[in-house]
Amino acid sequence: MLDSTTIAQVQETLDTLNAALEEGDVQAASAVFATDSYWRDLVAVTWNLKTVEGPSGVADMLNAQLNHTGPRGFALQRGETPKEDGGVITAWVTFETAVGRGWGLMRLKEGRIWTLLTALQELKGHEENRGKRRPMGAEHGAKKNRTSWKEAREAEEASLGYDTQPYTVIIGGGQGGIALGARLRQLGVPTIVLDKHDRPGDQWRSRYKSLCLHDPIWYDHLPYIKFPDNWPVFTPKDKVGDWLEMYTKVMEINYWTRSEVQKASYDAASGTWEVRVNRDGEEVILRPTQLVLATGMSGKANVPQFPGMDSFKGTIQHSSQHEGPDAWAGKKVVVVGSNNSAHDICAALWEADADVTMVQRSSTHIVKSDSLMEIGLGGLYSEEALDNGITTEKADMIFASLPYKIMHEFQIPLYDQMRERDADFYAGLEKAGFKLDWGDDGSGLFLKYLRRGSGYYIDVGASQLIIDGEVKLVQGQVDHFDDPAVVLADGTRLEADLVVMATGFGSMNGWAADLISQEVADKVGKVWGLGSDTTKDPGPWEGEQRNMWKPTQQENLWFHGGNLHQSRHYSLYLALQLKARMEGIDTPVYGLQEVHHLS
Repeated sequence: MLDSTTIAQVQETLDTLNAALEEGDVQAASAVFATDSYWRDLVAVTWNLKTVEGPSGVADMLNAQLNHTGPRGFALQRGETPKEDGGVITAWVTFETAVGRGWGLMRLKEGRIWTLLTALQELKGHEENRGKRRPMGAEHGAKKNRTSWKEAREAEEASLGYDTQPYTVIIGGGQGGIALGARLRQLGVPTIVLDKHDRPGDQWRSRYKSLCLHDPIWYDHLPYIKFPDNWPVFTPKDKVGDWLEMYTKVMEINYWTRSEVQKASYDAASGTWEVRVNRDGEEVILRPTQLVLATGMSGKANVPQFPGMDSFKGTIQHSSQHEGPDAWAGKKVVVVGSNNSAHDICAALWEADADVTMVQRSSTHIVKSDSLMEIGLGGLYSEEALDNGITTEKADMIFASLPYKIMHEFQIPLYDQMRERDADFYAGLEKAGFKLDWGDDGSGLFLKYLRRGSGYYIDVGASQLIIDGEVKLVQGQVDHFDDPAVVLADGTRLEADLVVMATGFGSMNGWAADLISQEVADKVGKVWGLGSDTTKDPGPWEGEQRNMWKPTQQENLWFHGGNLHQSRHYSLYLALQLKARMEGIDTPVYGLQEVHHLS
């Protein structure tokens, strides 16, 4: 129901909150929040990604930060009207701080704040050169020896990293590094993105030929330039690669190809890093202030070792090394694993007339692509959502406004719908012997991804092959290799010309150990996960993604990445943190994450 009472109730709440903040009355400000409430802040108040719970959590945060960051001026966003549904009022808000401006989403229950999202969008005096601030691109009038845009870019590329040092170095040039590089470029932060491949996008081009994004296009835009309206719903991997290469060029990112980091070390005295790079055979030493590892959740292959692998006469590949099925027609292939890559590879091999067996080692969550799009994502990321005024930016904020602590409560009913809708499909999988799960609490794919980054498959056809017995399925753990077979713990022998280890990827923390030191990796601790105390996500509760997009226990070291949605959305907040530090803005961090797990 929409009426003047709803608007008045929101305005009264905002007025009360503003008055308390202006007067520095922390108790009055925290009293605006319900007993069961959440304030999720993205950099604006905490210079961190931090969620506090209840009036006591709000009070603790404000006692630490109010005098430093000065949140104030909360107001209804222009052109937006609060909405009431089921006793919950939702309102888009804007606000400012001592150094920046932001927007967010507020939900009220019974006249008090239930959830509040505050997200910094820009720094005062350091706004992006876009819209009315966009560069002219040309100097009108006559001038001798003028420098063209192209010449200026070429001079910058030749100098940066040699005559002048970047403020930030990003290790990893996939979608995460590219998105962050674009953000920092627009903020005027001198940055170099390092990648070992020959061209931007090769991370995607080099994967198995059937690979497509399993997320729909509306979920996958990059900052500034959205995919065109005629782009396919599910982007094939080579189109992703070409888009990233184009994007890198037109966004003028300083991107070094064929550049592999040999070693990085931090000098606490100078507050800078030394990064030794093999750039196409030449050693270059970079000395940035900030170092970002954007090496990807799917960057460090996890290849378990088993007895007999050295003497196995067939081929053993990790899924990241598998180029496709063409060479394996008529051959016997064993795929170890049952997540996304395993299913994709099995289906492609079957299409190429290989004899394929999947080894499922543990239960897997399966959700049909159509059901996920319609029930799980359709309200936020779809043509229908756009028709209803839900832009990508709004969708990102709505999704971010649900605190991780209660997100499962919103997800469980959606996956219950999917389970009911596709009951015959799941019955077929179980009859085939496939072990299914829905997450430890029934919350499905998104929470599995956020908690552990594994354990699921978005079905685009491979599951039916398992149901029909076209892809053979066995359960168990690999024990050893006995040429020409893989032998499971129960003695089952699976003869194979090719074994694909679809065994996932290691923590980004492992890159810190490899590129910097084990000491720094241990100092930072585990990367990814929420501390939900569910499978592969040990507690205690963190409240946010461990070490992602925010300050870590290692000064001037950051982690960035995730899927395309996360790379797009959270690159803004990481870029603002880096820009603020470059400009000497005071950035007192509230709630720096403690280390509970080393890897």
